[in-house]
Amino acid sequence: MKLLIASVALAFSFSSFGADVNRISNKEYVDQWKNVAVEQMLAYKIPASITMAQAILESGSGNSALALKANNHFGIKCHGWNGKKIYKDDDAKDECFRAYQTAEESFKDHSLFLEKNSRYDFLFIYEQSDYKSWAKGLKKAGYATNPKYPRLLIDIIEKYNLQELDQLNQPLISPEEVIALSVNKESVSKRTIKMHQKGVKYIEVKKGDTFYSIGQEIGLTLMQLNRYNDFGNKKDFLNVGDFVYVQPKKRRNIFKKEEIHIERSISMNQLAQLYAINAKSIKRLNKITDNEMTFSKGEKITLR
Repeated sequence: MKLLIASVALAFSFSSFGADVNRISNKEYVDQWKNVAVEQMLAYKIPASITMAQAILESGSGNSALALKANNHFGIKCHGWNGKKIYKDDDAKDECFRAYQTAEESFKDHSLFLEKNSRYDFLFIYEQSDYKSWAKGLKKAGYATNPKYPRLLIDIIEKYNLQELDQLNQPLISPEEVIALSVNKESVSKRTIKMHQKGVKYIEVKKGDTFYSIGQEIGLTLMQLNRYNDFGNKKDFLNVGDFVYVQPKKRRNIFKKEEIHIERSISMNQLAQLYAINAKSIKRLNKITDNEMTFSKGEKITLR
């Protein structure tokens, strides 16, 4: 996929916007979205500095028509996309671009795009703090056609000290301060959304919680909750203290091996929930075929 690197975005990125008060500056844009970039880094191991620099460059700090009309901050085109679309002249006339309900969805889709496309796998070998190798690697992998793309990203990162974001190991906003909005925009839930050490957001079940009530409260469908969690077919009711993940778990980290010794008898689904790891990944890494596998105390299990 060739992403949008429009000349207008470059112009927005490095120029003053004059008297148009509706435009935001690069610094304002960073302040607005840096926490989302850090959250994406914790979840997907993509340097927050790279995410922010790409967003600044490709969306003109959120001022481009594509960002304003379609919440598309990374110029991702429609290849394989089943959601809403917007058409805009780019390399050719009326090219198709992805349209999102929110800008945050655009940031997440950018992370998934890099994680799921095998041509970017080699980038995850680099240290999270090595933004220069990431910048050069993106160009090498074909993310952009502009030969100056790595230099442009590096200049943005160093001008706004975005490399400092790469040193963080927790969100800029404490998970305890995150407020979940209910589906009904007129009411706000005081429910605390926490962050697992693996970088995945979750809710700890309270008395009276059900899958349906949690989904209604935070705006997720039952299908989404089922996809984000590994409760198994026998889990009909939630128990106080259960973790319910409200975003996809990390599916893989092929460059960092992690092994544990089981401390008590535990099912594979329970293990997946405890460590915020997809149960399918545990099966694959440990060559398991039984979906109802229960591990015994003392067993050694590979998680990454």
